Amino acid sequence: MKTAALWSAGLLFLGVSVVVGCRVADADGVTPVPQFLAFLPWLLAPVGLGLLVAVLSRWWVGVVWAVGLLGLLAWFIEPYGKAGQPDGRPLASFRVLTSNVEFGQATDALVAAVRREKPDLVFVQECEYTCDAGLKEALGADYPHRAAQVAAGSAGSVVLSRFPLESADGVDGTMAMPGAVADVRGHAVRLQLAHPMPPLPGHVDLWRRELGELRDFAVEDPRTPLVVAGDFNASQDHAAFRRILDTGLHDAARLAGHDRTPSWPARTTPAFGAQIDHVLLSTDFSAHTARFLDLADTDHRALLVDVTLHQRG
Repeated sequence: MKTAALWSAGLLFLGVSVVVGCRVADADGVTPVPQFLAFLPWLLAPVGLGLLVAVLSRWWVGVVWAVGLLGLLAWFIEPYGKAGQPDGRPLASFRVLTSNVEFGQATDALVAAVRREKPDLVFVQECEYTCDAGLKEALGADYPHRAAQVAAGSAGSVVLSRFPLESADGVDGTMAMPGAVADVRGHAVRLQLAHPMPPLPGHVDLWRRELGELRDFAVEDPRTPLVVAGDFNASQDHAAFRRILDTGLHDAARLAGHDRTPSWPARTTPAFGAQIDHVLLSTDFSAHTARFLDLADTDHRALLVDVTLHQRG
């Protein structure tokens, strides 16, 4: 019995070591590492259990191993990168909402949330034809401007805006990621919806490549303020997502003090999950509040943030 417990603890430590090793190496590895990286903070629980087994069994090598893993996990749970606030004078404040409506099923819940919260920009992922028609009918009068690439299933996406929009090329991906340039009270702001392929087994390279496309887009025009919002299918524990943050973009949820609030899967949040839905802002913006909203009929929580555009120094 004791031997079995020690073997189980050792295998557990070994598996966690592979995941943590990839985090140390700033890499996402191969399946199943990217999938486990999304839940990196929760690996504290099995390592803690293994530490208890090692202590009770007086397996001192295992104790040292577990303590080392716990220390590394605690280190990496800290928010990634620097997060400063701009010091230029405020130019315009507005509200942004992003929501994955899961094949359009949560369209009615989204409409209710939009009417209640009154965001100025709405980024909608997995908006198929019925969803698009429903949004036009229910919200068309309040959001007369839109950038849309409507498709069946999970591939369609829509950006709704109270501000005038100028067409702009989006980012190419397996699922639609439309873009636009908004006239926010006389100030041009680039908008980009994010919805790369999830890191499913067999699709990790595609997921990594599409996150790389978003990263490349972020650095194309550093002169114009930028908002990138959507379901990134990645957390700060993924190297491919950190490369996007390395361009200078800040996560609005982190700026507002919610860097580890889970957004998926909705059935287990906030007790368990990963934050894969984000609103990323160029350094021209500050973020005041961030709230994750529970919507019926979708596996994602919506994210609502209040931001302010500042004059550059």
